[in-house]
Amino acid sequence: MGNYFKINPADNVWVNLVNGHKYASRSIKKGENVVKYGYPIGHALTDIQEGEQVHIHNLKTNLQDNLQYVYHPEKAVLNIPASNLKLHGYLRSTGEMGIRNELWIVPTVGCVNGQAQAIVNRIKSELDVSHLDDVRVFTHNYGCSQLGDDHIHTQKALAALAKHPNAGGVLVLSLGCENNQQSDFKKIMGTWDENRVRFLIAQEVEDEVETGFRLMKELVEYTRKDRREELPLSLLKIGLKCGGSDGFSGITANPLVGRFSDWLIAQGGTAILTEVPEMFGAETLLMNRAKDKAVFEKTVRLINNFKEYFRKHNQPIYENPSPGNKAGGISTLEDKSLGCTQKGGTAEVVDVLDYAEAIRQNGLNLLNAPGNDLVAASALAFSGCQLILFTTGRGTPFGSFVPTMKISTNSRLYEFKRNWIDFNAGTLLEGKSMDELLDRFIQFVIEVADGKKLKHEAFGFKEIAIFKTGVTL
Repeated sequence: MGNYFKINPADNVWVNLVNGHKYASRSIKKGENVVKYGYPIGHALTDIQEGEQVHIHNLKTNLQDNLQYVYHPEKAVLNIPASNLKLHGYLRSTGEMGIRNELWIVPTVGCVNGQAQAIVNRIKSELDVSHLDDVRVFTHNYGCSQLGDDHIHTQKALAALAKHPNAGGVLVLSLGCENNQQSDFKKIMGTWDENRVRFLIAQEVEDEVETGFRLMKELVEYTRKDRREELPLSLLKIGLKCGGSDGFSGITANPLVGRFSDWLIAQGGTAILTEVPEMFGAETLLMNRAKDKAVFEKTVRLINNFKEYFRKHNQPIYENPSPGNKAGGISTLEDKSLGCTQKGGTAEVVDVLDYAEAIRQNGLNLLNAPGNDLVAASALAFSGCQLILFTTGRGTPFGSFVPTMKISTNSRLYEFKRNWIDFNAGTLLEGKSMDELLDRFIQFVIEVADGKKLKHEAFGFKEIAIFKTGVTL
């Protein structure tokens, strides 16, 4: 119907292909469900006439705080052939693959951020590090004056960072008097490659910059022997994330990423879906894809525990989407969630991970983390993802500590923000077939895994953010 598109035959709204907003495809009575993606996204606050815009002024969520969930298993079958494509990555002693070979300093406490940066500056100015993809410190403000879950989250996140396969070498730098004691931190790390990880406590040496430089120099020399080699697709682990959504997110970029997720899983690889609040309203679709009752129950706990986290802080559970989402045509949390979860494709859910918990099973995993872009992207990488696929209808320049691919939902954004966006899914609105675009996307992902730099990498935008839930002393 011209510039209007109905996503599912059961829908009673059209999506405008120019602005991404919803318009009634027929008259909708007050109190009647508004249906998009084939599912209710809320109910009408007033009578809505055919052709009238449907948005936050006349649509309200159906969601309630307390829900009872029943397991109705739906067998997920991926009829996707095996591929003969290969990756070229760095095989680590753990059997994991790195798609970058970088040298990092991981401070266990924010007090030594400056000293860590001084060490990095000396490395870059005095040594030849052209064989490395990057040398940097991942600064943060945590590691001391934290209690309970916050303290544990910080330890788990930083321990996972220190062991990530995208790092060819890591110096763990401590102050010495912080809550996050290095002896305890090593227990959280468990095992590590002693050839690639060094430890330093600043209060125990006279000149921590000089000592840190010497330890990092050893790592620089060790990494000179590292070479990419042909490796199977099954070693690739991707994180699925969206931010700054618009009305096209659930039509273009998210379905494309979902198709890629299914394809990768069919090759033996792994994908992780997070942003738990953006599962609210679509959670039963994921629960029914759980591989068994145990995974279903873990998914129920994931959802309910996050609701309790909201209640604990006296915050509304079903808050409307952000201003940017609303401007892009997203009206309710169901509207956002039903589009968001499409990134997880159709594969069965094999496991549910706690924050910063390492992947145990290849396939589609769910992860406990919030919707905040940098916190969620960091969490996906802490769990072992070497690459983040980040869909957006509004655009953002940020990057996590692993390659973070920005995928635009529309061509206008792609053309306007070429310095931010890596891949354009908006061509699906202009006649490009999903199968054709998927083939191009697979090739692009492999190029990135093989070393092609994304926009944020080229500009040096890389950060970490740790999930904080409690008080600071």
